Amino acid sequence: MSRRLDTYSLRLFVAVARTGSIARAAEQEHIASSALSRRLADLEHAFDTALLVRSPRGVTLTDAGQIVFERGVQLDDEVQGLIREVQLHSEEVRGTVRLYANMSAVVGFLPERLKAFKALHPGVNISLHEADTRDVIRACLDDRADIGIGVFGDVPSGLDSWHFADDPLQVVVPKGHELSQLKSVEFAKVLEYPVIGIHQGGALDQTLHERAAALQIAFAPEVSVSCFDAVCRMIEAGMGIAVIPQSAASAYAGNSRFVRRPLADLWAERQLQLYALRRTPQLRSVQALIDALRG
Repeated sequence: MSRRLDTYSLRLFVAVARTGSIARAAEQEHIASSALSRRLADLEHAFDTALLVRSPRGVTLTDAGQIVFERGVQLDDEVQGLIREVQLHSEEVRGTVRLYANMSAVVGFLPERLKAFKALHPGVNISLHEADTRDVIRACLDDRADIGIGVFGDVPSGLDSWHFADDPLQVVVPKGHELSQLKSVEFAKVLEYPVIGIHQGGALDQTLHERAAALQIAFAPEVSVSCFDAVCRMIEAGMGIAVIPQSAASAYAGNSRFVRRPLADLWAERQLQLYALRRTPQLRSVQALIDALRG
């Protein structure tokens, strides 16, 4: 039976157990859901017992599955430790770096920086996963991410942190809107108009709700969407205005159909940070990417 077991299948099983979903685990591990399901079926065949209970709501572990999950986590940690140890003694900068980043970093900063990095280090593969800042930090703490990029905040114990980019908030309105006459716009003024929300429950959404509550004004978006390009389409269609990071505004509202104005409030000076699990030394590939992104 041992010949039919492989560490990659165990890693996929651990990802499924952690997320509670084959689809989410497949997205996280960059593999097709059908291929991941086949790996799970082979794993259950190798153990000759069911490891998961599948339902429309997701998956749960059987008693046998719980044992495989606990030992699988230990084995994956040992394998990753072996990989790090070998790569530390390699002369080349190569390997795979797991990078988790929030939406505005992916849209506004990473494409050009990763292209420049790959030109210098063609032997390094970047496994990029988009996630909310909370999930970015959790992925770093759980050692599912080598490097994370998210909104600046309190740094949990065990993580190192560096400045990545300034990404202040802007107000985006359609051409001809009365707010376009102002040089900057206060958040209280924004709330006088229909607002388009972004990524309900995410870091920016929570910030806007908190700041509105501090003003004793309800934050009730006209509609909420999941991505910045959808926000700008709603603005273009006349559904409302929005507060989004400068990086996203530049990417999706940088034409004559939109007007962008700085959000005047002090808390709008938003920063993005790099996060990484504290290790001495880091893998060469991870350290090289940290150095490049800090630069």
